[in-house]
Amino acid sequence: MRYALLALVALAPSARAQELKANIPYVEKGHERQVLDVHFPAGGKNLPVVFWIHGGGWQAGDKKDVQLKPKVFTERGFVFVSTNYRLLPAVEMGDIIRDCAKALKWTHGHIGEFGGDPKRVFVMGHSAGAQLAAILCTDDRYLKAEKLSFDILKGCVPVDGDTYDVPAIIAVAEARWKAHGFEFAKFGHREKFGNDPEKHKDFSAVTHVAKGKGIPPFLLLHVAEHPDVSAQARRFAKVLNDAAVPVTVFGARDTTHGRINADLGKPDDPATKMLFTFVTDALKK
Repeated sequence: MRYALLALVALAPSARAQELKANIPYVEKGHERQVLDVHFPAGGKNLPVVFWIHGGGWQAGDKKDVQLKPKVFTERGFVFVSTNYRLLPAVEMGDIIRDCAKALKWTHGHIGEFGGDPKRVFVMGHSAGAQLAAILCTDDRYLKAEKLSFDILKGCVPVDGDTYDVPAIIAVAEARWKAHGFEFAKFGHREKFGNDPEKHKDFSAVTHVAKGKGIPPFLLLHVAEHPDVSAQARRFAKVLNDAAVPVTVFGARDTTHGRINADLGKPDDPATKMLFTFVTDALKK
């Protein structure tokens, strides 16, 4: 069914009704977690799209964990897609990334049915979803496997990720545990990302940033007072800057890893204001 009626003005809050189509399979006869939800304003046409990837340490979480975001984005003339993916340890990290790429492929092919523009997509995610968003928007092999390219992307917004450089976070965490005499985690980042230094590099967004690839602009949101996510944001931003990829880094103060995500959409939230400034500017280009 197609929902193509009157156009909305993107970013302008609207009283137009929000609709939801839930649990849409993005893989034919796939796993029960290979499904996504589409939140869309009634009567929209050619609207920009947010493709959201949830967090949960690649082991937990759900596409329903979106708080205010669908309401706020649809009121501003966006279609909001939230995807599930298979989880560790049942599958490997590469399978999770490929699931997200397949969900994005479905979105590109079908979002017009819900009033969305398949050529104006923002990829966003929190925590583990931040790493997944970042790798989808830097390592073009995953989209190429689905016959997509970076050309459909208007921007990428990873929220409070600590794994843009996986070897770095492993080194920092293990040095901290050793220095304090703590027992090493039995299923930490080293194991989650394959327990192989080459895999750790390959699953790091910083590894794949290069000039001339068409990588979209980035907004990196993070908790300002947390040393690990702050360092990772700065590290990633430097690599993007060196490759002439537009990037903005915003450290939110007086917040936490969970709150920076939950508060996105609140009118007085500084990270929300930065987010909508970013998408507004990106849509002008």
